[in-house]
Amino acid sequence: MTLRVSVEPRARPALAVRVGVPIASLAAAALVGAAIIVVSGNSPLEAYRTVLDSSLNGVRPITRTLVLATPLILTGLAAAVAFRMRVWNIGAEGQLYMGAIAASGLALWLPADTPKVLMLAAMIVGGSVLGALWAGVAALPKAYFNTNEVITTLMLNFVALYFMNYLIFGTVSFWRDPGRNYPQGKLIPDSAELPIIHHRLHYGLVIALIAAVVLWWVLRGTTWGFELRTIGDSPSASRYAGMSVSGKILSVLALSGALAGVAGAIEISGTLKALDPRAVATELGFTGIVVAAVARLNPLGVVPVAVLLGAVAASGAKLQTIGIDAEIVFLLQGLIFLFVASGEFFLSNRLVVSSTSAAMSQTPATEAAHE
Repeated sequence: MTLRVSVEPRARPALAVRVGVPIASLAAAALVGAAIIVVSGNSPLEAYRTVLDSSLNGVRPITRTLVLATPLILTGLAAAVAFRMRVWNIGAEGQLYMGAIAASGLALWLPADTPKVLMLAAMIVGGSVLGALWAGVAALPKAYFNTNEVITTLMLNFVALYFMNYLIFGTVSFWRDPGRNYPQGKLIPDSAELPIIHHRLHYGLVIALIAAVVLWWVLRGTTWGFELRTIGDSPSASRYAGMSVSGKILSVLALSGALAGVAGAIEISGTLKALDPRAVATELGFTGIVVAAVARLNPLGVVPVAVLLGAVAASGAKLQTIGIDAEIVFLLQGLIFLFVASGEFFLSNRLVVSSTSAAMSQTPATEAAHE
């Protein structure tokens, strides 16, 4: 007798199951993370208490968590909108860099006495436009020549990174402060800084939340969103129905790049105050892919997932003070993605184990040979 394991689609589970599986997945990730912390010679209870205290216990820790979550919301939205149509934009990181370059350049180029509203609008629009154009470099060959967008968007990340490094470290550019011995970006004027809500928390969070709500409505309540979901399910049937698949690829990647570009603009205006490649290149675009995947590509679900990962990131420095390496923070983020993704797989599919007897598995030719 031989055993055969196959994967079959599962019927839509009940609401309690759909809610319970992600919670159980997070609990499993926490348990495995605790085991790894024990192996490393530390106390998981102390580690998790430190995570909570440094990210959610008090106004200042909460504001720090929300500051870290803000760009993750936008890069998560950038990944979610593209992935909903099965267009795999892995280039949000580079698109964020280009948004940061555009926003900082406009802040330095416009007169310092420009009204704050106009300055901020120019920075955000400029960041979104350059982010969309950078995504368009991969969108055009994907739409008209069916090239692999995973490769092109991924490679464009490195082009954007080295271009940003060149502007600050490789030449005396418009972005570089010539008065510093060590290469640094010029500080943007006060009129280019986002207003503060409390402590370090700025209005970039409000922009990110508005973007999440608007994108959710666009995907659920507009013809554009319906066509996006339809093309993602079946491109051939969509073409037969008269939908422009090429045009939709261009618009989806442009929107995805624009959202990532806005994240770069907000990082400059709200947090960094200058184009600093070391501070900008913190893999926010790649982490946004994890956020989108854990949120099931739901724009509203992106928000709490980004806050969760922001809380883990906010505790990194504090964990090091109790002897836990910074790599444990990235490990915890990876475990969250792994277990939640596994839970999502088993929500939609099930493993079927069947047995086949040796007699039934014989072919007619084998039976004739035995005769």
